Amino acid sequence: MPVWASAESRDRTAVGVVLPVSGEYPAKRRRLTVPGMKRGRSAAPHLTTTPTLSATCSRYEVEAPFRMRLMKRLKLAVVGVGALGRHHARILAELDTVELVAVAETNAETGRAIAEAHGTEWTSDYHDLFDRIDGVSIAVPTRFHLPVATEFLKRGIPTLVEKPLATTLDEAEQLVQLADDRETLLQVGHVEKFNPAMRVAARLCGSPKYIRAERLSPYAFRSTDIGVVHDLMIHDLDLVLDLVDSPVRDVQAFGLSILGGHEDCVQARLLFENGCIADLTSNRVNPAAKRSMLIWSDLGTVSADLMSREVVSYSASQTLRYGTPLLEQAALPDADIEQLKRDVFGKFLKVEQPTVPPADALTDELADFVDCIRQGRRPLVDGHRALSAMRLADRVLECVAGHQWDGHADGPVGPFAQVRHHRKLAG
Repeated sequence: MPVWASAESRDRTAVGVVLPVSGEYPAKRRRLTVPGMKRGRSAAPHLTTTPTLSATCSRYEVEAPFRMRLMKRLKLAVVGVGALGRHHARILAELDTVELVAVAETNAETGRAIAEAHGTEWTSDYHDLFDRIDGVSIAVPTRFHLPVATEFLKRGIPTLVEKPLATTLDEAEQLVQLADDRETLLQVGHVEKFNPAMRVAARLCGSPKYIRAERLSPYAFRSTDIGVVHDLMIHDLDLVLDLVDSPVRDVQAFGLSILGGHEDCVQARLLFENGCIADLTSNRVNPAAKRSMLIWSDLGTVSADLMSREVVSYSASQTLRYGTPLLEQAALPDADIEQLKRDVFGKFLKVEQPTVPPADALTDELADFVDCIRQGRRPLVDGHRALSAMRLADRVLECVAGHQWDGHADGPVGPFAQVRHHRKLAG
């Protein structure tokens, strides 16, 4: 009996399997892989009996043996346990709903150490995992995303791939198409979607008219196979697309390669069809780390510090909206200007600092991946959402590559022009 996922005519049973209500299948049906159900050559254990449906219940129910299988811990693995993957392994090993079957890592010393720390096995070859797992988290260098993720997706194994989805837009499209063809869950690690401060800010901001995002970090000597657009800015591209929910009409951008290899700092402006403007700054050669977003809308302004997890909102108070205009009060002969200055924030502009829950974004992301496998539901950031961010990143990179620093094509062009110019002067 297949499990169908659709936005209409569906509900979830107590075990979390998506099943149709009242015996009606949606017009467009899509089969998703669920551990415990037969998936051809997938790694999940096959059912020895076929689940039956109860005709006497108000909703379909799965018989007990199938339900018991689904309640067992999912067998997951992590491929790549370097700077980020080791945290995937740690968190998955701590989840009650997961059995961390193994970690795959080409560096033997690192792989053995992580495996020993979390009571699991180490293998140098991820091909050993195919027949043993219900899902996989891939945190290898970006240039390996396509070949590694392809091996799991083509076998119908639910897959989480760290951001960016791939090195190029073409490779990202290949992975999304493969996941669609194999009807297999593909989640992408845009972890800021799970940042509790960002979630609070998104609820408060209304419909944005202007967004300013800054994402800065010291040079980490990681992700050197990609530039800052795919390394850092991709987070904010994804967040802004979600907040604005309008097609991007135009992109303007320029950037520089500071240390060589790829662009290291980029400034981009996005103009949306609904009139919203977003300015994005990303720099991975900065003295200190900073991740912030400022959102203006007709409701006011929301400021979010995504590192300290602090959110502040500013909006017009009843006094400002309906009282004597502030400038008229200031023009009165007996006006107390110093008091009016103190009253701007508080009396005239309402300042609120909502509570941000102390959640860990990566833990929530991985828990969501596990839940998506169990429930057979679409992840918060699936392949298609990640692909939208990749397409916008491609437009930013195109602008960066074509930027004319002197205003004409005969002068320096692109992110490497200034670097080459100065090196030539230095001999």
